[in-house]
Amino acid sequence: MSAYGSRSAASPGSRTNSFAVAGLVCGIVGLFFLSVILGPLAIVFGALALRQRAGGGGMAKAAIILGIVDVVLFVALMALAASGEFSWYVGG
Repeated sequence: MSAYGSRSAASPGSRTNSFAVAGLVCGIVGLFFLSVILGPLAIVFGALALRQRAGGGGMAKAAIILGIVDVVLFVALMALAASGEFSWYVGG
């Protein structure tokens, strides 16, 4: 039971910015799949959320950081693959 006057996280009174949530989701999923697409999207959504100042500032900053990590990870893996040092082939 909830106390009188308390609000749940999903109540209409909570004002988490949807751009911050979308950016955070893109940043987290981008660590595993499609980082070249989801990384920049996380950066854009995080920047839009910070610009709106409607709440979720921590999530927006995390989205920007994860987006940058996604892009750097993608560039590093592509550089490694282009150098010939990275291969899925394990045989001798």
